Amino acid sequence: MQHNTYIYILTMKLLGFALVCLLAVATCKAEEEEFICREHEPFKCNETNLFNGTSFGEDFIFGVGSSAYQIEGGRGRGLNVWDGFTHRYPEKGGSDLANGDTTCDSYTYWPKDIQVLDELNATGYRFSIAWSRILPHGKRSRGINEDGVKYYSDLIDGLKKKSIEPFVTLFHWDLPQTLQDEYGGFLNRDSIVEDFKDYADLCFERFGDRVKNWLTINQLYTVPTRGYALGSDAPGRCSSTIDKRCPAGGNSSTEPYIVAHNQLLAHAHVVDLYRTKYKDQGGKIGPVMITRWFLPYDNTIESKIATERAKEFFHGWFMGPLTEGEYPKIMRDLVGERLPKFNKTESELVKNSYDFLGLNYYVTQYAQNNDTKIPWGVHTALMDSHVTLTSKNSAGHAPGPPFNDKGSYYYPKGIYYVMEYFKEKYGDPIIYITENGISTPGDETFDVAIADYMRIDYLCSHLCFLRKAIK
Repeated sequence: MQHNTYIYILTMKLLGFALVCLLAVATCKAEEEEFICREHEPFKCNETNLFNGTSFGEDFIFGVGSSAYQIEGGRGRGLNVWDGFTHRYPEKGGSDLANGDTTCDSYTYWPKDIQVLDELNATGYRFSIAWSRILPHGKRSRGINEDGVKYYSDLIDGLKKKSIEPFVTLFHWDLPQTLQDEYGGFLNRDSIVEDFKDYADLCFERFGDRVKNWLTINQLYTVPTRGYALGSDAPGRCSSTIDKRCPAGGNSSTEPYIVAHNQLLAHAHVVDLYRTKYKDQGGKIGPVMITRWFLPYDNTIESKIATERAKEFFHGWFMGPLTEGEYPKIMRDLVGERLPKFNKTESELVKNSYDFLGLNYYVTQYAQNNDTKIPWGVHTALMDSHVTLTSKNSAGHAPGPPFNDKGSYYYPKGIYYVMEYFKEKYGDPIIYITENGISTPGDETFDVAIADYMRIDYLCSHLCFLRKAIK
């Protein structure tokens, strides 16, 4: 698995929140008044301007983010779907055949994590709770692991003592394996909604007196597409014609929509629970969206229309229900009966079920219309938009500099466009940028890893455009 450095920024309405792993303060060349930010060249950050909390506003928070499976290690918890997935298909864990058995062992070394956060002058920390650590068998009725509860309680207390605000994600894809085996996890609407509510209720009950910022589900788009359309992430389900290494079965044309639908319902029920039972705690709650910016592949009207269609299938898939109570019309038209429907009660429950939105942004892609008829046997939900996404346009140009050798390019202005798009299309919500950064292959020399110039340039350039969006 690759190691990501994240930057988390709460922006819009001047609520700035930035979390940066490994880098507490970035420096950047930018003119104070004109906000000149480079788009197409490495940013070449220097000491001309110092990006810190005061340059974004007094309430802007710099900090760090993580997820349970990636840093805690497996000791002291029940198995989750990523354990089963990486053990069964180790080659899907990356070139180093990584899994979450040991990782950074933050379960043991969390006091040192807080020490590093304090040394970085971080004032916020986003982490996730491992469902199977506090409920090893998935259900509250089957027993609570009090050692797991104590671990998170101690972590939260330690953060608060250092004036580091906890931002807690309830579900970062690590569903207890027992629930996947028992009823298919997020494929089973009634069961997953009730179990997610019971799990969330325990978290609010035990930690809500100190946690005031809750994130329900990380990247609503990811599990349905990567876990159920492509089979490249846990639980690894897909049509056998897509990947023969999906022996557990699956249907890449229907299951992604079912899982996405049930995620939205589970999220909405948990928000309703928090707003009704725990409103006196005075906290806020919302989902996390993965975002991208999309540019036309060429100047044709077909590519321009495809670009808007890509936004609807990528963002609108979830933002439509969250703001309007139903899926975008273009999705209803193209997906047809394979797209689940909300009844009136569900629609009202899902609509406006957030106090803020968490947005993750990494890359920008080019969108090209694709009218090719796809044989049903090799069809996936990702093809329903009839859009081909590429990293280069018709002229062979990428949107920005490369940040690895796998054809990935960064476009810092994309984060500015995403902010503006969500503000205009979805009613100017409070927005947290909950992830942003680049991954590295892990085979650099020590000196190159310490210098970390590419990541500094990436973070600095995105901070520049974020500050522009705020201003």
